[in-house]
Amino acid sequence: MTDTFAGKTALVTGASRGIGLGIAHELLTLGASVAITGRKPDAITGAARTLAQDTGVPPDRVLALASNAGDDDDRASAVAAVLERFGRVDVLVNNTGINPVFGPLVEADLGAVRKIFDVNVVAALGFTQLVWKAWMAEHGGSIVNVASVGGLRSTGVIAAYGASKAALIRLTEELAWQLGPDVRVNAVAPAVVKTRFAEALYTGREEEASRQYPLKRLGTPEDVARLVAFLASDAAAWITGETVRVDGGLLATGTLG
Repeated sequence: MTDTFAGKTALVTGASRGIGLGIAHELLTLGASVAITGRKPDAITGAARTLAQDTGVPPDRVLALASNAGDDDDRASAVAAVLERFGRVDVLVNNTGINPVFGPLVEADLGAVRKIFDVNVVAALGFTQLVWKAWMAEHGGSIVNVASVGGLRSTGVIAAYGASKAALIRLTEELAWQLGPDVRVNAVAPAVVKTRFAEALYTGREEEASRQYPLKRLGTPEDVARLVAFLASDAAAWITGETVRVDGGLLATGTLG
């Protein structure tokens, strides 16, 4: 355990499991106090308990917030709760993402597409606006958005999701320009990471899927978490507006499989 984020507070959205949970774990081990959000109260409370146990930090350094990222009032309540508990929010990780639509866009349900953009893009902007006004405008900070390689190259099967992540990448660049110099905004773009969220992309064919990657394996939440922590830290003090791939070399092959 190090003191990279000692005295600082991070808010990680969509962190009851998977990549978000991995990011919260990494930030805790690096000294931060961490607030995590998730829609299901039991799941997010259990995640907070697990984080405290696994990292050995006092339970009061982890705040569980049952919050729907796609709801304006829930976002405002979540940020207010972080400020009330910890008095600051130095790092925001916009990790919440959904993908209820697969297949051709011409067949996609437009209501579902709107929901994808609302949760994957608009909610990230909403959280950013809130933490900016509540803390970062005066005190500075760092924001990391969890995008996807699907936002960098067409996938064919998760096209609406990919389009939303492309929008998140552009949002990252715009915010980096507008919020500098005191707030840095970056994004990470993972390929397939072994989580429940991505199971449909590798279940029953993990060995085959792994062969497409130069590093011959799928990603883990820890792979993404370490990169997020770097970008959020002072070690990345001259990096902003960047989207960094964490994809096992997949895009270097010129294909998404």
